Formats: sequence, structure tokens, C-alpha cells
Amino acid sequence: MAERPIHFYFRGAIQQVDGASPTRTVLQHLREDRQQTGTKEGCAEGDCGACTVVVGELVGADGQQELRLRAVNSCIQFLPSLDGKALFTVEDLAPAADQLHPVQQALVDRHGSQCGFCTPGFAMSLFALYENQTSCPEREEIDHTLSGNLCRCTGYRPIVDATRDAYALPRQNLARQPVIAALQQMAKLPPLDYQAAGRRSHSPRSLAELAALRLARPAARLVAGGTDVGLWVTKQGRDLGEIIQLGAVAELKTISVGASRLEIGAGVTLTDAFAALTAFEPQWAELARRFASTPVKNAGTLGGNVANGSPIGDSMPALIALGTRIVLQQGESRREMPLEDFYLAYQQTALRAGEFVRGLVLDAPFAPLRRIFRSYKVAKRLDQDISAVCAGLAVHVDAQGLIRRARLAFGGMAATPKRALSCEMALLGRPWTLASVRHAMAALGEDYAPLADVRAGSAYRLSVAKNLLHRFWLETRPDQGEAPPPVRLAQLAPIRPAVQA
Repeated sequence: MAERPIHFYFRGAIQQVDGASPTRTVLQHLREDRQQTGTKEGCAEGDCGACTVVVGELVGADGQQELRLRAVNSCIQFLPSLDGKALFTVEDLAPAADQLHPVQQALVDRHGSQCGFCTPGFAMSLFALYENQTSCPEREEIDHTLSGNLCRCTGYRPIVDATRDAYALPRQNLARQPVIAALQQMAKLPPLDYQAAGRRSHSPRSLAELAALRLARPAARLVAGGTDVGLWVTKQGRDLGEIIQLGAVAELKTISVGASRLEIGAGVTLTDAFAALTAFEPQWAELARRFASTPVKNAGTLGGNVANGSPIGDSMPALIALGTRIVLQQGESRREMPLEDFYLAYQQTALRAGEFVRGLVLDAPFAPLRRIFRSYKVAKRLDQDISAVCAGLAVHVDAQGLIRRARLAFGGMAATPKRALSCEMALLGRPWTLASVRHAMAALGEDYAPLADVRAGSAYRLSVAKNLLHRFWLETRPDQGEAPPPVRLAQLAPIRPAVQA
């Protein structure tokens, strides 16, 4: 590793940043250091989308590398995370002062903004969609793309219509080859060791470099996507001390799919991890849809969500229900453990000094048993909300319909994501019937004594957990087979105002 400035592609050239704090955000750098004020600051916590930018990076093997563009929240991304990447803001969309990008023009024509404060964020989310999909997307995909952009003025109807209209205008795509050439040039630089403002940030590029660095600096703060740690700085004003950025470690970004095994590296983004998990277990799809906004999933990592140890982390109950094992590495040695054993107490994990999360491993269902799985999230809003209760529920039944294995886990019910062991025992050996489920529902009171907070009361949480188990049976009961997936709002027929004669 070498001490050097941060390098990234911006405004058609490779830029360098030196002297800025390693925890200075991309948004602060844009607005305060470069006076690029098209990108707005709203919530400073990745919720409203006013700060949305698009980041480009190379993906694929040497000789077959492509440019991947994804929308992220600049308000919680630290500057070192940009090293070796490309940054695009709303000022990059219009090639000339008198010519708007199709997305911008469509927003104007459809009256998709009022004061315009949030519009640059919408434009950047739609720009990423426009670049990544050549044909006009379905309504559901548009809604998902805009899930991280908050609209308080026009409502989403004109913005959705503008998205469709943009695809009908003459095509205008980003010239990718100059960007790819710049990214390839920056890839030849040594790994980043950045020091400024009395703070230090390391960006190893290999697993070996990370392992050695972690052993040498066990107290350093590990930062992957920054979607949680970023708030520690922007909202809590915390000093993170020395930082190890994980975003450049290629081995942590791998996904391995076998005949009966799925391995997901700790650095795989939530977007890519959820795609793999949904292919592995199709019933993961609803949780993937509601987990977080598109920009948060594009930056955050599954390993970071798991390592954070939050009792309301939405991925953990479902992962535990599927029997996931976590892989930990310390130096050259590795160890595995069931994910539920990783959590010791409130935000306390089994990580040892100098150890880090290497990845997650899931196995296919035990033959000849049939696995029945669902995951549910209960929150006040459909999108962009913290769970009151999150459930991962799996039972394995034999040919006679008897439950031979059960793994039921809940978040929001205890100080850690926790299995409902008494409830599981109440199901084992019984048929998958309503009577068995009601028997198990009663046992949930032995597993949890949930706390009350601003999201939900204790009695409510326990009642919801019981009802989710009941819902699980209603959707999968043997006399009706697999229930169809629930209808999502985006699948409903659009309602348009009547045209006055």
C-alpha cells in the first residue's frame, strides 16, 4: 500500500483529492469543496434521495471488463470510497446548456417537480436506470428505482410518466469507453493509504492485504458500504478513528453458486446478494424488495448488515431460518459457525481481535425433506422503514407431511436476532396443520419478552410474531399447495384521471 491522494474520474478527467478528512462525505466535497451544488443535501442519512449521484466501476475479468453504473447516496459515502471509481452528478447529464438529457426533458415536460430541490436526485436515479436498461421498464421496476427518492410535492405519477417518456425520446447514452480507460489507468495505482486531518484510511485490494492489515490494526474501524457507519458521522458526530475500507477487496465481492451450496462474500452489495438469494430461494423476493431503497442496496453489503449485529437487521432472521453459516477469517485461518451463534448480546458478536467477516454460506434443503420458507417484514411504511418485527420462517416436512426440521427466527423481538427454539420444538414431529401451528404460537411467549419502543409495544410485537406464524401456515397449507405471491402495489392497474369533454 502507498500513501497517496484519492483518485477518481469526474468531469471527464481523473481528479485527485488530498487534505480532506477520510470521513468527509462525497456530498460535502461536491457542494463545499467543488461548488457543485446541483446535488442537494436533505436528510444526511440516506433516506430522502436528494443527494443521489451515480458511481461507476469496472466489473468482470481482465479483457472483459464493463462499466457498471449505480445510484448511491452521496451524503453517507466517505471520500476514500470513490478511489478508483467514476462519479457522475446532475451537472453531467446535459451535454450543452441548451440541451437536456432525455430524463431531464421528460421531467420538465411532465411537470415532475415544483421547487426542484429533490429533482436532481430523481434525475440521477432515473439516469442510472436509463443507462442500465435500454427498453422501457415495467411500473414495478420504476417504483423500485425511485424507492429511495422522497417526493412531497407532485406525487410520483408525473415522475413515473416522465420515466416512460424518456425512453420515447431520441436515445442519449453515456460515452463509456473514456470512462473505462480512466478506470483501467487508476487500477494500476497502488492500494490507497490515505492520511489527512489527523486521520488515516486504508483501502486494501486483496484478501491477503486485508488479513494482514486487520491483524496489525485490530482496533481500526471496518467500513464496507457505509450505509450505517456513515450515519455515525453525519448524525452522531462520532470520530471513527483509523479506518479500513473494504470496498476494493475483490475476493470479498465474489458469489459462488454450486449444485447444493451458495457462498456470498462479505463485500457483495445488497443488490447483488439479494439477486443471488432470490435465485437460491424464490421466496426471498419480497424481503429483497422491501429491505431498503435502491441506492442503499447499491452501496450497502450483506456482510456489513450481518456484522453490524443490529437486533432489527432485516436480513438476519431469514438467513438464520435458512441455516446460514458465517465464515470468519483471522490472518490465514478461517472458522465457520451458525449465524445465530455469532450474536452474543446487544450489538456484541463473536468476532475476535484481528478477525473479520469473510462471507456467508447457505446449503440447499435436506433431501428428501421439502423446505417451506417465508420471510415477513412488519413496518409502518412499505418502503424505506425500520422493522417493528421481521420474521424468517422455515419448516422441513417429510413425505407424510410431518415436520422434521424447523428454524424460526425473529428480529425486533430480543436484543439480538434470535431463534424461537420453544416454538420450533412445539412443531417437530407434528403435521403441518393449523392445530400444530396454534400449538406453536402459544410457545412463542416462552421464547420472547420483547421490549417496547417508538416503533411498537411489547404486546403488539408478540401478537404480530404469532400472527406471522399463522400467516405462514395460511400461505403454505397442504390443502392448497403453494399460494401465489402477494399482489404488490405496482401490479395494480394504474388509475388515471378521467378526461373532461
